[in-house]
Amino acid sequence: MLPKLSHQQTLEPIYLSFLSALEEGAFSGDIDTRYSARLAQATDNSVYQFLPQAVIYPKSQRDVQAALLLAARAEFDEVVFSARGGGTGTNGQSLTHGIIIDMSRYMNQVVEVNAAEGWVKVQAGVVKDALNDVLRPHGFFFSPDLSTSNRATLGGMINTDASGAGSLVYGKTSDHVLGLTSILFDGSELTTRPVNRELLADLDSVTDNVLGQQLICTIADMCKDNREQIEQRFPKLNRFLTGYDLKNVWDDELEHFDLSRIIAGSEGTLAVITEAKLNITPLPTCRMMVNIKYNSFESALRHAPTLVQANATVVETVDSKVLNLAKQDIIWHSVSALIKDVPDKEIDGLNMVEFAGEQADVEARVAKLEAMLTAQIGQSEAGLLGYQVTSDKASINTIYAMRKKAVGLLGAAKGTRKPIAFAEDTAVPPEKLADFILEFRALLDSHQLQYGMFGHVDAGVLHVRPALDMCDEQDERLLKTISDQVADLTLKYGGLMWGEHGKGVRGEYGPAVFGEHLYGLLEEVKGLFDPKNKLNPGKLVAPKSSGPMLYNVDSVKRGAFDRQIPIRTREAFPDVMNCNGNGLCFNYSAYSPMCPSFKVTGDRVQSPKGRAGLMREWLRLLEAEGVDVNELARAKPLGWLQRAQNSLKMDKEYDYSHEVMESLKGCLACKACSSQCPVKVDVPKFRAQFFDIYYQRYLRPAKDYLVAGIEDSLPLMASAPRLVNAVSQNSLSKWVIKKSLGYVDAPALSVPTLKQRLEGHSSRGYDLAALQQIPESERSQYVLVVQDPFNSFYEAGTVYHFIQLIEKLGLKPVLLPFKPNGKPIHIKGFLDKFARTAKSTADFLNQVAKLNMPMVGIDPALVLCYRDEYAEVLGGARGNFHVQLANEWLLEVVVNQPKREASESEFTWFSHCTESTAKPNTANEWQGIFAHFGAKLNTVNLGCCGMAGTYGHEAENLERSKTLYSMSWEQTLSKLPQSQVLISGYSCRSQVKRFSGFKPKHPLEALLTLI
Repeated sequence: MLPKLSHQQTLEPIYLSFLSALEEGAFSGDIDTRYSARLAQATDNSVYQFLPQAVIYPKSQRDVQAALLLAARAEFDEVVFSARGGGTGTNGQSLTHGIIIDMSRYMNQVVEVNAAEGWVKVQAGVVKDALNDVLRPHGFFFSPDLSTSNRATLGGMINTDASGAGSLVYGKTSDHVLGLTSILFDGSELTTRPVNRELLADLDSVTDNVLGQQLICTIADMCKDNREQIEQRFPKLNRFLTGYDLKNVWDDELEHFDLSRIIAGSEGTLAVITEAKLNITPLPTCRMMVNIKYNSFESALRHAPTLVQANATVVETVDSKVLNLAKQDIIWHSVSALIKDVPDKEIDGLNMVEFAGEQADVEARVAKLEAMLTAQIGQSEAGLLGYQVTSDKASINTIYAMRKKAVGLLGAAKGTRKPIAFAEDTAVPPEKLADFILEFRALLDSHQLQYGMFGHVDAGVLHVRPALDMCDEQDERLLKTISDQVADLTLKYGGLMWGEHGKGVRGEYGPAVFGEHLYGLLEEVKGLFDPKNKLNPGKLVAPKSSGPMLYNVDSVKRGAFDRQIPIRTREAFPDVMNCNGNGLCFNYSAYSPMCPSFKVTGDRVQSPKGRAGLMREWLRLLEAEGVDVNELARAKPLGWLQRAQNSLKMDKEYDYSHEVMESLKGCLACKACSSQCPVKVDVPKFRAQFFDIYYQRYLRPAKDYLVAGIEDSLPLMASAPRLVNAVSQNSLSKWVIKKSLGYVDAPALSVPTLKQRLEGHSSRGYDLAALQQIPESERSQYVLVVQDPFNSFYEAGTVYHFIQLIEKLGLKPVLLPFKPNGKPIHIKGFLDKFARTAKSTADFLNQVAKLNMPMVGIDPALVLCYRDEYAEVLGGARGNFHVQLANEWLLEVVVNQPKREASESEFTWFSHCTESTAKPNTANEWQGIFAHFGAKLNTVNLGCCGMAGTYGHEAENLERSKTLYSMSWEQTLSKLPQSQVLISGYSCRSQVKRFSGFKPKHPLEALLTLI
């Protein structure tokens, strides 16, 4: 039996007192002490796990001030904070056991754009790509690039002094900071900007913040007095990041002082940045990319300096490990034509070289490089296998999307050892990179480790991720050994271990890099800004005499918790365990399908990463109670009375399972995560597993039985559709259904029904024996239409039109008898019933498949269920039947159809979430089909419409459903003639009908008008 679960991580009294006082005071933001919310923020993109006491979401700078001002009271000396943005750090930068200040939920506005002067003012929580969306119409962009740009915030970028592709030209984030507004430990506001040396004599003219004046005066003198030693000790690297940039706080002439350079890169240990003024870069008028293929990764590395000398804007590299993983990912369909295989050769290295600027200059540089590459290939030099050039902006962006996904793709490697981040942003002088990497590889090979490599060879930065199993204590010890060895190796080559992704818990290596004297200055800077060590304590350095650092490379890791879960359990829940914290599910864009529940709530608990983390803790707590979850999955539910009693106590007795349920029931089951996530975390899969177990202890809501039984009841209801509609569609019935079942806007049954529409039609009257008598040579002329519950009973006209289309194409349709698909059952977690339904339907379809006639389904989500959920639940018992999507079948059929001349017919196709993520080439397929029949088909990239099967029909989800629809669908549809709108998903068409007031066509119906 599923036990009631509790945890021991209650809030410390000092934090309870502080949060109570904060709530009663001037703080207007959100305060979240839920265990689930704390767990969601306990990890980032690193191997570490620190459980915070709470998460606060300030709505304004005044809220940040209120929190820090309150914490400055002597009674709250032990209360500490860490500011957080996208949570994409790879070394635990923003993790804390104190309070997280999450800037991303509310403080995410672009305050002002001044195109004339070339600057922008932003709040700290603005996502980098969202900023560029605002800047693009003005002809500018914020140029420091990074792989997590669709979720990383500007505050995080400034705090880690982030940079990425093109840094030789565009520099790092601190190079673009014109001014910062920060809140100091005492709650006071400090504005920093470059000031002339003369003004330092009159600090009142610089700032009226007394602490700020002390900081400016002391640090200016400190850095000037130690200038010679700073210059000698600090490595000469494009990516050099100290944590506290003592070198660049003064300019080379010692004429301008800028305290912002100390705060930038400080990882939140000195102040909480709330706003930034940044310079912006004009968009290049021309971009071209050359993808160069090599016979080895070493060849790619050694060739890179030559490419830099060709005045390239960007030189990025990936090894064969990353390339091969990309080929298995959804991203490959969009880049495969740009990185074609070389006949009889193995591509083991790839350099992606971009040129950006004015067109004539870019074309001249590319032509010069092409001539050089052609000559080298002719002479079999440099390990070159070939190259491809593209000037298409979209193609260049897809190449970068593949490169940006490399981090996550490595997490998809098979086995328990996964490539992880801990020593993967080393920076050395570019001319030493190849030799450094060879020695680095020898180091890893000596430990018999697999690894993947990619990065910015133009800047001497390569990301190397060794594969380790953090559930294995020996591998955890090995992590520290390798970390120490890499730190020594980078020093040997005049480089640095933290060349791009910040220092985080790696502060222990600081003394060896800076030496005793300069390290002492860093400690002094920390003490000046944060004497009580309240801001992200334990990172970078600690104030002098404050004791040892709180965190180091050996700090508590996620693996310490995960290894408490038995191996059998981990294997039963691979999606839960494989989430590596990459955070792609936090994608900001409303036009991305990933992840609608996070987008509409802004709550990280309502994300695939959050859900996976909560499930891991659930599995761990079950094991602590001595419960085998695999046995639990096979157990019978408690009796109805016992479940009712447990349900009545839900509001009175804590059960951690309720927090997991709250997170999982917010999932739309759109399955975008199962393909968009680099490691393919399938939330709907483990959501169904959890539901099945949870409801062994508690009563299910009535609407679950309604949804799960819909396929069984529809044929009966369709026998009297007018009566059913009359009973269910009147206002009183709708009110009763809403109040009693929590279900809204239930669709009306089709009148006339599909059976009535096809009365006497040759497609009716399925007879297996008769079909078996048809000669093999004639069977290709038949098409077996696989029914689904939604189109057949709620949109019978769509199925009827498909039958007509088949006939117009000169083929013979056969309507198969309706068999429940089981998708609604699976979504609600009735796994036993789903398994029985799937087995029955699979047996039927396997029998029919022996006819060797194409089987075609209309609704994408239902067809794909046959391929995914059926295979998962039935395994080998699924059989080999194959139901095609309509577009897959039509692609084969149009080959034998005469091609029509181009007409003026034009349509726009909207995709279903499951369809666009599981089958990313679907848009191209539909376009090819429509082009064959002389019509133009436009496609749009949108997020979720908010319906997602039955999600939008549940009363508790209605407002979220409306909001999701308004994010991308509503405004896009409003710009198009209704007659041109085509939507392949039934649930999406229902949502449009509900909120935009018209019923769109299925693409099949539009094709019918063209033939």
